[in-house]
Amino acid sequence: MVGERHALCALSGGVDSAVAATLVGRALGGRLTCVFVDNGLLRKNEFAEVSGKLREQAHLTVQTVDASARFLARLIGVTDPERKRKIIGEEFIRVFEEEARALGEVEFLVQGTLYPDVIESVSVKGPAATIKSHHNVGGLPSDLKFKLIEPLRELFKDEVRAVGRELGLDESLVSRQPFPGPGLAVRIVGDVTTERLRMVREADAVVQQEVRAAGFYDKLWQSFAVLLPVSSVGVMGDARTYASTIGIRAVESEDGMTADWAPLPPTVLQRMATRIVNEVKGVNRVVFDITSKPPGTIEWE
Repeated sequence: MVGERHALCALSGGVDSAVAATLVGRALGGRLTCVFVDNGLLRKNEFAEVSGKLREQAHLTVQTVDASARFLARLIGVTDPERKRKIIGEEFIRVFEEEARALGEVEFLVQGTLYPDVIESVSVKGPAATIKSHHNVGGLPSDLKFKLIEPLRELFKDEVRAVGRELGLDESLVSRQPFPGPGLAVRIVGDVTTERLRMVREADAVVQQEVRAAGFYDKLWQSFAVLLPVSSVGVMGDARTYASTIGIRAVESEDGMTADWAPLPPTVLQRMATRIVNEVKGVNRVVFDITSKPPGTIEWE
């Protein structure tokens, strides 16, 4: 398909794009350039840590682009989750178009699209409802000029992990919990602002640390924090507070199509809640989401 030409690969830091990049990289060698975009919506320290891992462990040519200001500017005042996803999907493509022009008009874009992304975004076989537009499927702009290469498009997550292990990728990459392409924008219900990103990013770091410390990380499909558009009265010391609420989400699943909420031990939840209200300025309440999929999706938006 590519022949002697070049391709770009959109890296997110997750297992899907890492496996897709490694697979296509084996075929194209130096004619594949991976682009990892900091959209300002990544988890704490993720940009530096993941780009380093992909270079060292997957032996990929990785260009990093700090585009956080342009993404956040486009999200100002946007509260509808579908609009968030479409804006982020379009902005990613615009960044890749700029990188392609700098390399000499690259016409192919590699994506780590999976079958669940397709199912939830568009009708594939027969009538089906759009659950949410994944940024790399239903969120793509209509004037897309790239020809897409999606080697994982008909696979589920467990199958992608099997491919990654077969390719010899490090387990720290292969076993990473899924992280949505739109990032923390869909873990903030409502407006995406710098301050709200700070709160959810810090709270999520606490969740990740405590889940790992308790030995649950590899047993869960996903675990993360969500910032809710709810403020409530609290008390810190002898003072009244009126601050934000963090929701903790932890689920078990085989393929992400259905999921059961994970019954984390009360001691683990207690440590998370105590640390979050003490360490994350602007938060005074923590709740635990005990909704399975269906009826609730894994991500809140």
